[in-house]
Amino acid sequence: MPEPAKHSPSEKTTQSRLERRWERFLWNSRFLVMAAVVPSLIGALVLFIIGTLDILGIVRDTVAYYLLGSGMDIHETVVPSIVMAVDIYLIAIVLLIFGLGVYRLFVSPIEQAEDYAPRHPFNVESFDQLKDKIARVVILAVIIEFFRAVVDIRFQTPLDAIYLALSVLALAIAIYLMSLTHKGE
Repeated sequence: MPEPAKHSPSEKTTQSRLERRWERFLWNSRFLVMAAVVPSLIGALVLFIIGTLDILGIVRDTVAYYLLGSGMDIHETVVPSIVMAVDIYLIAIVLLIFGLGVYRLFVSPIEQAEDYAPRHPFNVESFDQLKDKIARVVILAVIIEFFRAVVDIRFQTPLDAIYLALSVLALAIAIYLMSLTHKGE
């Protein structure tokens, strides 16, 4: 039976030093997620600005219509425009939760969020929790988008109204089931 190869002390030190460098490189590679975090936060900021400007535009049009007697009738556009702005805000929130959640999972916990409330949306412990928080907001955004589309619907037949009622019922059931899964939180 051959004897195990013996390494000289300098060879062992070199290997462990190389291994330590490699492991440091691997550990620091977690900062690659910043390539997703920073654009997510910038995208959220842009969407918050767009949503706010849209709301301010609605306020301007409303003031012009009611106080200045502008000729443009706002009744057809106000509700869909506000719903669209809310949808934009929700997508911005998704980007914010994603960016800060990924940062927390890979880089470092955010101390202010930790101190503020352990159950804050930015405090995620795992990918599953991050996906769950994002999915909730995305589902809400889809529901808002659904209602925006419903506002523009013109019923042609009674069957159209039944389809709408079934769609609203399905959404209500989905929201109820989501609330059941998160009752313990």
